[in-house]
Amino acid sequence: MGIHRMIFVLFRQLGRQVIYAPGWRPNFNTRDFAELYDLGLPVAAVYFNCQREGGCGGRRL
Repeated sequence: MGIHRMIFVLFRQLGRQVIYAPGWRPNFNTRDFAELYDLGLPVAAVYFNCQREGGCGGRRL
C-alpha cells in the first residue's frame, strides 16, 4: 500500500562470485554491502517511485 521507492544500483564485479541478497532490508547500507563483496564504486543507479492504481489487479476470490 502507498508509494514504494525503488533503487537499483549497478556494480562492476571484478570476478565471478556468488552474492547473496541481504536478509534484513530496513536500514540497508549499500556501502557495507559493497565492501562485504569487494564491489568497489557503483557504475550506475536509477531511482523511482511507484504506486498501484486503485481498482486494477489484486486478488480475486
